[in-house]
Amino acid sequence: MPRFSVIVPAFQVQAYLTECVESVLSQSCSDLELIVVDDCSPDACGDLVDEFAARDPRVRPVHLPEHSGPGPARNVALALARGDHLLFLDGDDVLVPGALRAVADRLKETGEPDLLVFGATTADWRGEPVADAPGGTSWSGWNRAYRREFVQREGLTFPPGRHEGLPWAAAALLTAGSAATLDRVCVRRRAPLPSAPSEWTAEDVADLFEQYDRVFAFVGTRPGLADRRPWLYRRMVEHLAQVCGAPGPLPRGARAAFLRRARAHCRRHYAPGAPAPLRARFRHALVRHGAHRVLRALLLTAALRRRTARRALRLARALRSAALRLHYRVQRCLPLRADRAVFAASWGHGGYGCHPAALEEAFRTHAPHVRTAWVARPEQHHTLPTATRRLTPGTAAYWTALARSTYLVDNTGFDRRLVKRPGQVLIQTQHGTPLKHMGLDLQERPAAARGTDFAELVRDCARWDHVVSGNRLSTLTWERVHPGGWTTLEYGSPRNDVLQRASAADVARLRECLGVPRGTVAILYAPTYRDHRRTQQPVLDLDRVARRLGPRFVILARAHHRHGGPLTETADGRVIDVTGHPRVESLCLAADALVTDYSSIMFDYAGLDRPIVLHLPDREAFEAARGTYFDLRSFPPGALARTEDELIDIFATGHWHGSRSTQLRSAFRARFCPYDDGHAAERVVRRVVLGQRDETQGLPAVVPLAERRPVPSAVSAPGPGPLPGGTGRVRPPSVRVTR
Repeated sequence: MPRFSVIVPAFQVQAYLTECVESVLSQSCSDLELIVVDDCSPDACGDLVDEFAARDPRVRPVHLPEHSGPGPARNVALALARGDHLLFLDGDDVLVPGALRAVADRLKETGEPDLLVFGATTADWRGEPVADAPGGTSWSGWNRAYRREFVQREGLTFPPGRHEGLPWAAAALLTAGSAATLDRVCVRRRAPLPSAPSEWTAEDVADLFEQYDRVFAFVGTRPGLADRRPWLYRRMVEHLAQVCGAPGPLPRGARAAFLRRARAHCRRHYAPGAPAPLRARFRHALVRHGAHRVLRALLLTAALRRRTARRALRLARALRSAALRLHYRVQRCLPLRADRAVFAASWGHGGYGCHPAALEEAFRTHAPHVRTAWVARPEQHHTLPTATRRLTPGTAAYWTALARSTYLVDNTGFDRRLVKRPGQVLIQTQHGTPLKHMGLDLQERPAAARGTDFAELVRDCARWDHVVSGNRLSTLTWERVHPGGWTTLEYGSPRNDVLQRASAADVARLRECLGVPRGTVAILYAPTYRDHRRTQQPVLDLDRVARRLGPRFVILARAHHRHGGPLTETADGRVIDVTGHPRVESLCLAADALVTDYSSIMFDYAGLDRPIVLHLPDREAFEAARGTYFDLRSFPPGALARTEDELIDIFATGHWHGSRSTQLRSAFRARFCPYDDGHAAERVVRRVVLGQRDETQGLPAVVPLAERRPVPSAVSAPGPGPLPGGTGRVRPPSVRVTR
């Protein structure tokens, strides 16, 4: 018996049925059957169903001799279903990736309840979320999983009609012996196109009242449900009031007739006793007495009150903004404070991390006379060190700090409203070594640029005083794509200092905190963002990879911050989601190997001298959309895989830490990590704040790459250790000035 039976009625949805079916068949939880009922559709739905059934035995096609509607079509599938649990989709709905795995895990956690309610969303043709239409939101059957034994025991079926989900959902909710919830969106529904008719017909209105008659008739046959009539009555009145008062679905002039019929229904099924707020009781009374004009006036008054409140809020925000601008202007007239420094990652949108975090710590260590502050949103304040002042963007304290602090540090663009004062020092750290095209080079890459204001970019570059660089490629690239009169500090990557200073005890502690079992090989999977794709579907089935590799391997999955969600939904410990971890440096230390594609994390991880494997399944498309500064195939940091099976084979055969991979990594590390010795941030602070320019003035020298101690890995593997032959003397840190 399959774990799930997914039931899909299909009628005139040939344009969307393929996506619906594929969203089910591609689920990581593959223990399912998909019953698609061709409801005598006049288009190609029947042929599509047969094609899928020929390719996948899990698809069970059903062809009805005549059109019967979605309710009866689902009933036919119910009689054939064999799964432990039932799910219902329309032909233009889709299951989001990982939905069935999440549902299965939640069912197991909650003891296989009769009913599991999960999240669903409705999206328009652009993929943007929209509100559900009034009249279709009170009851539904497509955001729940039902235990089949429960459905058969209670004899639940779908009635005919447009609102067929109403009696089904009500009966299931009223008779379920146990229920649970899953706080996750599992179904994405498609909103009607703007050109589709939105108003109900007379038959639609009549069907709504007939369905409520069926619901109360069902309750009447179950004496044990008598105490639920007041609750059910209140839900009905709220639903009818919503339909009558909202713009659409009723046509103009039909509200009076609708309320007259609603009044008759309320009198027929009246059941006092359900608690309700005073405003709701007043609205119920209006519906019960058919006072459609008063109800309409009440709803219009509420809408006017909300509109007035929004206007007042906009006015208050405008006045506050004007006051803050005046405050900032006054603060700029006061003297700069040489003992103040402001830091941010993504200028307030990121927590405590990346190069600015390393520099902030170096400021406190090597220039303790400078007080540091960090710009972050309130929900990120807990990530900041206790010795660092917290600044919330847009507050008076924020503008005071920007106006009077001498040092400003960030890894992206600074606040556009910032007016740089004489004597202020702006330090731009960037995000890492640029493999993908950046800055002005994106002018020829519209998919990656995504509306970038290049004029504003140039204006921002003109304000910078220093740009931190980790290697020669970064230096040459930043000076060309971010033109300005700033100074390049080719001192290494500050955020990688912690990688060079970590000990074996630090690595063990991090692995324990992440839940990595002892004796396993931890693979950090960190793919980049794909600008050429509107939706960021995972390019690897991590569940399958983990199963194929066996219990010796554990995958740490970290999605890009623009990805919008985790890369996996598993909860078995073999694949651990670390997307929300605040420090990627800690993840690097905890991992024995890295799997990535075009992410700059490969340049950071190379400094650890641990194996790196590249997975490049869409190289041509990615390079065409984004562009790269060198071909990774000609100068890779380790083994290359084009497909998922090749990646699995690289780890299964040991090629990931073989001699060839070690040689590639050594050359890559020598080229892109020449200064990463644990003192990059210190060199920046001593140069910019303390004015030291070379080793004779206290600026730390760079230790030759061949003489450095490799950071220990939790699992020993052939290859790492001192680089064979070394790389010769690494030249001392330099200061490069643009033309």
